[in-house]
Amino acid sequence: MTAVPEAADVDGGRATQPRHLIVSVYGVHHQAGGEWLSVASLIDLLAAVGVDEPAVRSSISRLKRRGVLEAVRRDGAAGYELSGTALDLLREGDERIFRRDRAKLADGWLLAVFSVPEAERHKRHVLRTQLSRLGFGTASSGVWIAPAHLYEVTVGTLERLGLAEYADLFRAEHLAFGDPREKVREWWDLDQLDELYTAFLEEHEAALRRWQRRRTTPADEAFADYLRVLTGWRRMPYLDPCLPAELLPEGWSGIRAAEVFFTLHDRLEEAARTHLRQVLSG
Repeated sequence: MTAVPEAADVDGGRATQPRHLIVSVYGVHHQAGGEWLSVASLIDLLAAVGVDEPAVRSSISRLKRRGVLEAVRRDGAAGYELSGTALDLLREGDERIFRRDRAKLADGWLLAVFSVPEAERHKRHVLRTQLSRLGFGTASSGVWIAPAHLYEVTVGTLERLGLAEYADLFRAEHLAFGDPREKVREWWDLDQLDELYTAFLEEHEAALRRWQRRRTTPADEAFADYLRVLTGWRRMPYLDPCLPAELLPEGWSGIRAAEVFFTLHDRLEEAARTHLRQVLSG
């Protein structure tokens, strides 16, 4: 599953909005080999997390207007599937959302240096927005920095959006002057990230404790909690590029948040897929 990135999905939107949950449903469905979902099935699936029919229909319309969903009828039934662009972003997002390893300081950094002519300054904003969405921090004006593992996805994104001609990418090491731990605080807003991770923990740690006490995994309950935690987590890797642990504050909340997500993922994913299959089979 992934974060199909509406701006709100990855830049601070409320992760519990129905449209975000719908995207999560499509992600789970796609990972299980599916594409199309009927409107009726979406209504039934979202009912598990308390979203009513009018909210589902309204959110579907919004996702269609944004080019995330495309209307397709099958056997006379109204339904939707992800657009081609959304599918590309789905595959990109899978690598981020389910990445368990943090970057290592020894792997170095990726620098993006860009220059956009004044006559095309609107592209400067698009380029900055995309680098921020990818998880880059700002080292200085026109120089953005990220862990080296983001190289391939950065190349793919800039080429897809026609922005490659305005940027150069470099592998780099921080050799001297300044404490790298302090530099990371300058390049990324760690305080904001800590607030987001803390909110994630406050919302989902109780579910983890509840499932740790249980011996069985009822499919319908698993689906509801899995959808919630997946939707809550999926924007985080777009805000935090898995910075090296040795550069983060002691007791960094992001490490605990990742533990909560992956523990719930391992416990609930298969049962959640079972519920999805049961709903789709009628």
